[in-house]
Amino acid sequence: MAANGTGLPMARKPLAKIVTDDKQGNGMCHDDSAKGVKAQTIDELHFLQKKRSAPTTPLEGNQGAFASLPDDERRRQQLQSISASLASLTRGTGPKVVRGDPAAKSSQAVEHVVHRHHHHVEPPAISVSDDSSLKFTHVLYNLSPAGALATLSGAKTGRSPRDKRVVMDDTTQNELWWGRGSPNIEMDEHTFLVNRERAVDYLNSLDKVFVNDQFLNWDPQNRINVRIVSARAYHSLFMHNMCIRPTDEELENFGTPDFTIYNAGQFPCNRYTHYMTSSTSIDLNLARKEMVILGTQYAGEMKKGLFSVMHYLMPKRQILSLHSGCNMGIDGDVALFFGLSGTGKTTLSTDHNRYLIGDDEHCWSDYGVSNIEGGCYAKCIDLSREKEPDIWNAIKFGTVLENVVFDEHTREVEYGDKSVTENTRAAYPIEYIPNAKLPCIGPHPKNVILLACDAFGVLPPVSKLNLAQTMYHFISGYTALVAGTEDGIKEPTATFSACFGAAFIMLHPTKYAAMLAEKMQKHGATGWLVNTGWSGGSYGSGNRIKLAYTRKIIDAIHSGSLLNATYEKTDVFGLEIPTEIEGVPSEILRPENTWGDKKAYKNTLLKLGGLFKNNFETFTNYKIGKDTKLTQEILAAGPNF
Repeated sequence: MAANGTGLPMARKPLAKIVTDDKQGNGMCHDDSAKGVKAQTIDELHFLQKKRSAPTTPLEGNQGAFASLPDDERRRQQLQSISASLASLTRGTGPKVVRGDPAAKSSQAVEHVVHRHHHHVEPPAISVSDDSSLKFTHVLYNLSPAGALATLSGAKTGRSPRDKRVVMDDTTQNELWWGRGSPNIEMDEHTFLVNRERAVDYLNSLDKVFVNDQFLNWDPQNRINVRIVSARAYHSLFMHNMCIRPTDEELENFGTPDFTIYNAGQFPCNRYTHYMTSSTSIDLNLARKEMVILGTQYAGEMKKGLFSVMHYLMPKRQILSLHSGCNMGIDGDVALFFGLSGTGKTTLSTDHNRYLIGDDEHCWSDYGVSNIEGGCYAKCIDLSREKEPDIWNAIKFGTVLENVVFDEHTREVEYGDKSVTENTRAAYPIEYIPNAKLPCIGPHPKNVILLACDAFGVLPPVSKLNLAQTMYHFISGYTALVAGTEDGIKEPTATFSACFGAAFIMLHPTKYAAMLAEKMQKHGATGWLVNTGWSGGSYGSGNRIKLAYTRKIIDAIHSGSLLNATYEKTDVFGLEIPTEIEGVPSEILRPENTWGDKKAYKNTLLKLGGLFKNNFETFTNYKIGKDTKLTQEILAAGPNF
């Protein structure tokens, strides 16, 4: 977005059409998931990523540099803390960590050895049973970007939710959501420690490790300190972009991290270890405040792993964690956008008339909303300057491009090439977006917008929700995808993902919904259900609701004019729909008016209502508070027939 000299966003540019492209329909939030890489060997993988062409004169890239070193005492404390983080549970000590490049001369590197009282180098204590004591581990700490990076995540090009485990102990057994519908798969403390030891031993065996000390949550009163220890520069730069970057002064007071990730990357877990189902394991231990990653190099595991941690920690502080986009108008009105893949969450929350607070992860506290992250993790398959100019322009110095295909000589990226995977991504700092609001915080939301791409074609383009209905549809997390058959006959497939992010939530969905309703009621926010899918029939017979109409609806929500509209109630779902919206044909606002076959409409509406009821059976036995009143109110807000 070009600057206009006023500091305010300029007029909106044309945005990309909403595309429904997710065909998994497995009931989980799967924005990050993808099929395995299309290669059998490492050489083949690199061949897929690098397209050959006639060589040209190579361009000289910018050379990065280490950030200036702090004073000796601060360096000693930092390295001592890192050594403690890498301590082996069996040996009880961490490695001798050294600041800097392991390629440097040993005489230079030795000057940075951690020591306690003297300026000369103390010889390491050698244990006969511990050969690792004979070596130093070089720490590359909070490095600054040295340029844009195109990289491969190896065999895993998406998250591995079936390999994610959470330690069940006396506390988490009662606090977390377990069982049917839950993303939380249990493991015991002993197995976690086995995997932790394996990851730490691997990291300690390396000549160098990357360490990032960073923050989560732009709300300074509820900020979380995280430490990420990894084996690859790719992972270090990725987290540098995705977390909040501390200043030098903030690093001086960083102290002991609140949570630590040990990312062993490609090094596998032991398949014979209890609970393991593959060579990949992503393990969370909330009591130890640690996460271990083995057997996958997909960087999204770190991002979403920390999001899961925030889904556990923030509600303990009466702060609601949300898988949503968030933007703010010039007058300070904030809107939250929820929606699964293909609903248009990114497209509709990207508005050049409004400021972007964040694109994916947020907290709602007593002070307002705040972005959890310091960056964006955008899909870039089929990316073009015309469709997504902000993302296109954000791919520059410091950005990580993951699993993209590029010309090995010109280094030009072919965004439409799916040779490696369809799940190509770009990770960049949020300040690379021109209309980002910095710091990424805002007042309490006025509107909560739930997006659904209804391929059945029976939900209204927009409905105003009461609190119970907002909770019901928030817990349901509905969208409908288009699935094909061998005969070429296509029909919608309903997908439900609790709280619009079932893969990441830790507590029972009803707890998050109750917090959402409480905050909406306290701060006067209005809930809306917006259908970005079909009208006049299901997929194949009806038509996709025009993006221009959806934009007009969203604009009317932002301006507050939709609150003053006249409303009618629908059958089955009991939704309140406006009779008129400026710029939107009135006949499409009531779905049955657009269907030629009224009987087919009624049957399809009842079918969808039945799918909602079947999905909600997972949550009907859960009680909020001392009685079932609120639960009954939520149930009554669903389809009634």
